[in-house]
Amino acid sequence: MDSRHRELIVVLGVLTAFAPMSIDMYLPALPTLAQAFHAGAIEVQLTLATFFVGFALGQAFYGPVTDRFGRKPPLYAALALFIAASVGCALAPSIQALAAWRFAQALGACAGIVIARAIVRDRFEPHQAVRVYAALMLVMGIAPILAPLFGGHILVSFGWRAIFWVIAGFGVICLALALFRLPETHSGEAPHPFELGHILAGYGRLLAHRRYLGYALTGGFSSAGMFAYIAGSPFVLIDLYRIPPQHYGWIFGSNAFGLILASQLNGRFLHHRFGGDAVLYGANLAQTLAGIALLAAVLTGAGGLAGMLVPLFIYIACIGLVMPNATALAMAPHGRNAGAASSLLGALQFALAAVTAIAIGAIHDQTALPMAAVIAICGVLGLVFHRTLVGPPEN
Repeated sequence: MDSRHRELIVVLGVLTAFAPMSIDMYLPALPTLAQAFHAGAIEVQLTLATFFVGFALGQAFYGPVTDRFGRKPPLYAALALFIAASVGCALAPSIQALAAWRFAQALGACAGIVIARAIVRDRFEPHQAVRVYAALMLVMGIAPILAPLFGGHILVSFGWRAIFWVIAGFGVICLALALFRLPETHSGEAPHPFELGHILAGYGRLLAHRRYLGYALTGGFSSAGMFAYIAGSPFVLIDLYRIPPQHYGWIFGSNAFGLILASQLNGRFLHHRFGGDAVLYGANLAQTLAGIALLAAVLTGAGGLAGMLVPLFIYIACIGLVMPNATALAMAPHGRNAGAASSLLGALQFALAAVTAIAIGAIHDQTALPMAAVIAICGVLGLVFHRTLVGPPEN
């Protein structure tokens, strides 16, 4: 891979990091937000849930737009919205206002991941795309390691509002990269007119494509379990286990490191004798078993904090194997509609994330059980949909 492609992957990785930056940096502040706004757990979780809803809805919009008008112009508008909404979050006078601004922030942030996936499909052949998606996970994986650490220290030193000012600054940097370092990769040929009927029909064809839907739901439930961890872990670790907010990032970062390590092992597996379907099959099974082990550890109390963290680490690490393969295999047959295919993948993923965040808040009971139960359910459902709609690899 030449230096031009490596630079492109780095830029795409930064754009893909919108989501972890916007989510993970403020996670240590969730208990603080409950105190600052005199809000309950469900109200605080809504600041995550509204972000996930906005991220899902926005992705369904950006895909057809980028297929029709190119990759870069919609990205400029989205980045401007992201920056403005981040400033709105920093100035929010209430938990309800913060949740509303988070929705707007997500509408801007989601363009990055949609357009990054579409550009990979524009520029790389399917056998290369799996490795590129894994490389993107390496670049964007830095964000979940560093963001909670920075967020915790910013929270302690400057307060929760400063976190959103920093996120707004990140948006400004991304806008500069998009303007000066990102090429336009769209061919200029619109696959169909930009009309609602055609857009909905295109999504309908994708949903009717059995293997596309199977890969999408496999990846969607896999990542939904991660978002259940994202939504529940600040309260479990900071409130229940009394881990200081500035130290919470070390645990969060170690799990993110596991994800990065697995995503890089994915490339080695593919380079040798395993196909993408085989790697996805094994990782999906391992992730499901880890989710069940996590639930058992929480129910029995076996091993205490360590007994919970070990299967949680395995579950999160497996995402580094599941997501690159599920994404590449889902996208491969849909080159002319890469934007729409990318959008629907993201919309399903973050719709499931919104459901898990709301579920965590609704059944919050001051224990780790809600988080563990939702993660285990997500693992099992991912396995069920993969086996039902895709099936085992042929060899």
